[in-house]
Amino acid sequence: MRELASRQCVPCRGGVPPLTPEQIRPLHQELDSGWDVVDHHHLTREYRFQNFKEALDFVNRVGEMAEEQGHHPDLYLAWGRVRVEVWTHKIDGLTESDLIFAAKCDTLYPNG
Repeated sequence: MRELASRQCVPCRGGVPPLTPEQIRPLHQELDSGWDVVDHHHLTREYRFQNFKEALDFVNRVGEMAEEQGHHPDLYLAWGRVRVEVWTHKIDGLTESDLIFAAKCDTLYPNG
């Protein structure tokens, strides 16, 4: 995971195919086991926290990192939990940058 997390997301300009299941598999294996690949289309993970404030703080850290990387996930905040979903909207599927972004989220998780 550390190798993936050290890389930078590359903005997708469109016109490229999404990763195939065969291309996703080795990259997914580099992630923390909490990430699920859903229909070879997007990644999802739920993070758990002690309370609402810790969850909100995590959302803010992920949001700042998303702005730095130019790669924006869907974030769902609830008391004590945050769900992150990521895929590349321009191609309606996964790119390598999505998996890099997921690894970067894990580095921001204080309980990881």
